Amino acid sequence: MLEILDYAFMQRALIAAVLVGITAPAVGIYLVQRRQAIMGDGIGHVALTGVALGFLTGTNPVWTAVAVSALGAILMELIRWYGKTRGDLALAMLFYGGMAGGVLLINLSPTGSNANLTTYLFGSITTVSREDVTVISCLAAFVVLITLGLRRQLFAVCQDEEFARVTGLPVRTLNLLLAITAAVTVTVAMRVVGLLLVSALMVVPVAAAQQATRGFAMTLALAVAIGVVVTLSGTVFSFYEDVPPGASIVVLAIGVFAVITALAAPLARRRARRAAAVAEERCTLPLPGARAAAPGAGSAGTGEADDVLV
Repeated sequence: MLEILDYAFMQRALIAAVLVGITAPAVGIYLVQRRQAIMGDGIGHVALTGVALGFLTGTNPVWTAVAVSALGAILMELIRWYGKTRGDLALAMLFYGGMAGGVLLINLSPTGSNANLTTYLFGSITTVSREDVTVISCLAAFVVLITLGLRRQLFAVCQDEEFARVTGLPVRTLNLLLAITAAVTVTVAMRVVGLLLVSALMVVPVAAAQQATRGFAMTLALAVAIGVVVTLSGTVFSFYEDVPPGASIVVLAIGVFAVITALAAPLARRRARRAAAVAEERCTLPLPGARAAAPGAGSAGTGEADDVLV
């Protein structure tokens, strides 16, 4: 098993996999909280145009993908704020336009090809260069700094925007920052997982962690742990079986979700029964101030009207 560390490209791929396993769930937990789990998929579509633009201009596709996907994420937030009933149509055009623009530009590029496009769509462990690792490390540090350093503020905004606004938090600024962070995460993960599958890695580990934990901190910690395990395992599996790492990682993540859900189901049922028993016990307790009826009291006794408890 350790012989894979003899290959320089596998060393780079495993480092990138760890960074992806940390950053994707760290951002995904906020997207799941605000019911925007599909946002990563939309950003991935837009980032494809950035990748193709990098090939067209001869620059590092990771940097151009960061710029284009960040712009796309900002547009998504603006559409969410002002789009109202037509917002879903505008988002759909943005998503599909990003995919179509990427395919068009990659074919116009003298250095691009369908093979290069496939490596970004589904990931490729052999294409992670030393420069990519440096860029991914810097971007991952930014993501971790935002998601952990501002976790209280971001959680408040994702939980209830109106309440966060009343407490004085800059809601729109935080929303934009989260959107940009999600865009950066997509570009961090595209080399390993691929643009089409990165959204699954942002969501599935979080969903799995929610089955077994309570509380934001524990859910975040378990989601990151699951993310690191499945990215490392999927990358190693793809090396030995010669399959795209993105598909391996996502399938493993879904498998972990299924296992945790199956193991957590009996515990959830026991908790539900315990909660029902406590609720039933509380219902049977006497009301405060209630008077016990005297023996023989009532209409069968003196004929006086019975006392009525209001």
